[in-house]
Order: sequence, then C-alpha cells, then structure tokens
Amino acid sequence: MPHTWKPSVTVAAIIERDGKFLLIEEETSEGVRLNQPAGHLDPHETLEQAVVREVMEEAAHDFTPQALVGMYMSRYRSTRRGVDVTYLRFTFCGTAGASYDRPLDHGILRTLWMTRDEMAACQERHRSPLMLQCVDDYLAGKRAPLDLLHTHASVFEGGLTLKTDVT
Repeated sequence: MPHTWKPSVTVAAIIERDGKFLLIEEETSEGVRLNQPAGHLDPHETLEQAVVREVMEEAAHDFTPQALVGMYMSRYRSTRRGVDVTYLRFTFCGTAGASYDRPLDHGILRTLWMTRDEMAACQERHRSPLMLQCVDDYLAGKRAPLDLLHTHASVFEGGLTLKTDVT
C-alpha cells in the first residue's frame, strides 16, 4: 500500500495586550523554545474549539477567538525521528479572558509577554518558523471572519455519515 502524505493540522493563538503578545516557553527535543499557545487539532473538534482548548492547556487562560489571521504551511525536519513533518497552521487572534492557577501542559515551563521586537531579537528560540510571520500578519491587519470556517456534522461523534454509494 502506498504511503499517504498527510500534513499535521495545528492551531495557534495571537493574544495582544498593551503591545505585548502572550507566549509560552516550552521544553522540546530541540531545547527550550518560544511559541504562541498552539497545538494539534484533536478528533471531534472544530478549529475554534481546538485553539480555545490549547490556550487553556498551555497558558491557563480563557480565549475568545475573534478572527482568522491566516493559514500557513511549513515543513520541519525532526532530528529526533529523522523524518520530515509538514504543518498546516490555522492562526487565530482574539482576547484572553480569565487566567487560572492550574498546571500547564507537560513541557510548558511558563507563560510570558513579549513585544514584536523582543520576539524578532530571539528568532533562534522560536519553535515555529511561522511565529513571527503570524504576528506580522496580525499587526498588518490581516483578518478573515470566523464564519469562513465550516465544520461538517460528520466530524463529531454521532454526526452524519457521508454516503459512498450514489445511485
């Protein structure tokens, strides 16, 4: 059976407050890195649900997505596994609500707030090569309405099953 190529779908949140952006510092196989709160899309959830969940898990904040900043694709060579991984990233902007005193996801060391210039000054520490591009697009005013996204009911448990026989 031939190998089917599939990108890893991820979501990321851009949260700005007083000219600074909420970031996480995390331990990775490549060392300590910075990123926006971000992670993989899980089964049975929408992209918006995924980004809300990831912000809670990684930054312990409520998050209300307000717009889609962009859709991005990049490739990463995993030195640990020796394979190429392609990421398809959906980046949202929105507002952070309440913060909670709760443990952060495994590997997350802390949250911090940085300006765009502070981020640019430490690009060697970025987990994703898209981190600064997403912030620059956000600062340039790039926004798409959330109603551009549609999740079919078949994604959810008990959802519709698509017919494969057409008569």
